[in-house]
Amino acid sequence: MKHIIRNKIKNMIGQKVIIYIDRPIGFKHPNYDDIIYPINYGYIKEIVAADNEFQDAYLLGVNEPVQSYEGIVYAIIERENDIEDKLIIVANNNEFTIEEIEELVNFQEKFFKHKIFK
Repeated sequence: MKHIIRNKIKNMIGQKVIIYIDRPIGFKHPNYDDIIYPINYGYIKEIVAADNEFQDAYLLGVNEPVQSYEGIVYAIIERENDIEDKLIIVANNNEFTIEEIEELVNFQEKFFKHKIFK
């Protein structure tokens, strides 16, 4: 199942999507008080992920809390030790290096073995 979904989201790179933000900048993680979101985090309704929920995604390039945003699927974080991969959505044709993405999502991804693909 994860392999099928991974292939589907790889095909989305470069496509416009709407990300719905349920953890905006400054949000405290519901289970871990020491994790504060420095970037907007949400989901894409068009894809059901391997956990049977909407596909989770990070929004880069918007530096204020938002409720939703139309952006471009820019990269994928493939988690090796979790059921679900994460999408990277960018705003306004921003560009980020793998290293910049890694730094921006490290607050949460540091807990998972992963690779980032653009």
